[in-house]
Amino acid sequence: MDNLTQIADSLQISIKQVQTVLDLTAEGNTIPFIARYRKDQTGSLDEVQIKTIIDLNDTINKLADRKQAVLAKIEEQGKLTDSLKATIEAAEKLSEVEDLYLPYKEKRRTKATIARENGLFDLSQLMVKNAVNIKVEAEKLVNEVFPTVDKVLQGAIDILSEMISEAAPLRNWVLSEINRNSRINSSLKDANLDGEKQTFQIYYDFSEAVSELPNHRVLALNRGEKLGILAVKFEHNQDKITRFFESRFAAQSNPYMKAAIKEATKKKIVPAMERIVRAELNEKAEISAIEVFGHNLKNLLMVAPLKGYTVLGFDPGYKNGCKLAVVDATGKFLDATVIYPTKPASAAKIEASKKELASLIKKYNVDMIAIGNGTASRESESFVAEVLKDYKFDKTFYVIVSEAGASVYSAGEVARQEFPDLSIEKRSAVSIARRLQDPLAELVKIEPQAIGVGQYQHDVSEKKLAENLDFVVETVVNQVGVNVNTASPSLLSHVAGLNDSLAQNIVKYREENGALTARKELKKVPRLGDKAFEQAAGFLRIPEAKNYLDNTGVHPESYGLVKEMFDLLKIDENSALDKLASVDVADLAIKLNVGQETLVDIIENLLKPGRDLRDSFDAPILRQDVLSIKDLSIGQKLEGAVRNVVDFGAFVDIGLHDDGLVHISDLSKNFVKNPHEVIAVGQIVTVWVKSIDIKRGKINLTLLDPRG
Repeated sequence: MDNLTQIADSLQISIKQVQTVLDLTAEGNTIPFIARYRKDQTGSLDEVQIKTIIDLNDTINKLADRKQAVLAKIEEQGKLTDSLKATIEAAEKLSEVEDLYLPYKEKRRTKATIARENGLFDLSQLMVKNAVNIKVEAEKLVNEVFPTVDKVLQGAIDILSEMISEAAPLRNWVLSEINRNSRINSSLKDANLDGEKQTFQIYYDFSEAVSELPNHRVLALNRGEKLGILAVKFEHNQDKITRFFESRFAAQSNPYMKAAIKEATKKKIVPAMERIVRAELNEKAEISAIEVFGHNLKNLLMVAPLKGYTVLGFDPGYKNGCKLAVVDATGKFLDATVIYPTKPASAAKIEASKKELASLIKKYNVDMIAIGNGTASRESESFVAEVLKDYKFDKTFYVIVSEAGASVYSAGEVARQEFPDLSIEKRSAVSIARRLQDPLAELVKIEPQAIGVGQYQHDVSEKKLAENLDFVVETVVNQVGVNVNTASPSLLSHVAGLNDSLAQNIVKYREENGALTARKELKKVPRLGDKAFEQAAGFLRIPEAKNYLDNTGVHPESYGLVKEMFDLLKIDENSALDKLASVDVADLAIKLNVGQETLVDIIENLLKPGRDLRDSFDAPILRQDVLSIKDLSIGQKLEGAVRNVVDFGAFVDIGLHDDGLVHISDLSKNFVKNPHEVIAVGQIVTVWVKSIDIKRGKINLTLLDPRG
């Protein structure tokens, strides 16, 4: 089966769609550009489908390359049969190819190798036949390396053991048996390493079938084992495995074969297959964790911006104080200071801090206070609520903002370039303020791994995670669009067709020549050639442009088409645009000789120029008063913002220091396989308190109204 057919079958799409994507990619087109502006050619495949096609093609090519290398090496040895060649060529996984290659692979010197070198192979074959004169034959083979009959016999058994352990069909049977019928057990190894909260308590005495082990438990077991808290082991039906091998080799009455089977299974095959099973479980769990992080990151980046508000960023702390930074409605930095509103500060310092915060709110007409959710955020929230109440700031609200990654940003090169004169801590406060105003524009400055909306993200491949998250960021940035005259280099660098260097060149061009007034002016930016312009132009917006199309998602390649459509419908950009809403798209597409998908996109953009896709998502919850865990009661109704979605449920911010957990079973009355199907990061939800554990600071919530 060729690549195209294999990919098409796997994704349930046409071979033509696969070919088109691979051809467009080979021509240097980016995924966002193909997804947005080549829908007619791809059949409206989205970014994820396009990336999957590209990735699958790479994987198939790598597998094919490895097969060719393995076949060549076996052929060099003169051992490549037609049957073996056909089996290797038919293998669908890299692990299958490696298993088939194992008997022919160059090995380090083993016990079996040494036994073969000393002429014990024929003796091993007599053992297979259960010959009666084995010991007599063994006596003839005694030498310096094998000085006794027993050592000669053991050497022959070592040869058999290695042969059995390298047989691909036998390895496959054991692998299948473990996957179907074995269990993974964990027990407590060192409770002292688990801390007061006993995070891994449910795994102190835990057992689950390999076939039923969910991804998040795989990662939890890995973490507990790595930290030295848990001991993790397999539990097999060893008798069944032994019976299978003994019947296979008619070894029930053959002590030599029994010994070889025992050695092969317990010391070689089973441990090797355990490693493969755990590797496969880990790979599956890793893929799931990366997907979870990707889903959450996408929804976090899509959180509706709070436009037009002056925001005070509040970075909480104890001994070193709380860092404050004020930014205006455009995100421009205005002022920064440090206050000491929490203990161990004296009563006088706390009172002075109240006055200073109130002064900043008055001076800059602060609309929103964004409080980071890290250390001392609970105390800072109480302090802010008290100031708003005491000074009667009825029109000022506060929002708890995730500060994950703020410290990474503030210590990085981007922050140093933006605020060379500010301390690291004050830069962090600016970041917290800005991520409330425009989460996307601010969060792209931070390595996605540091944003903290994942599930065991520190336990997965950094490279794979980074690649996937960069893809998510690129997808969102291009779906939303970017104002070329206000965007930071960090944001511009994620636009299709651009990179760090071109992004810097655009900003430098802005600084030297003033704001761009037309998309075509991008061609004057140094090193921004025709291909980069083609890929990027449609995703860049110029609100002040003379040609209003420059502030839409309509690509410059379609400007002539828009004029032709306006002439045909006898409308213009200022009048009768409502005609577009009721036009017969199929008929108009034929008249204009354009694909329907492209025409639908153009019409949508013309009807809503400058539209921000994120405005259709939930805005943050604004608060003026604080909530304590002691204020809660079972069955209480609350409103909260979803902070994180994981395999086993969702964490919801209800205004407490710690988020409450909605278990997957409490997300819906119907069975939920994947929480992402019913809930998303940034979503505002109504929840009810299900249980409270004050000692451990844990709250369980439900989306199901207990009143029915």
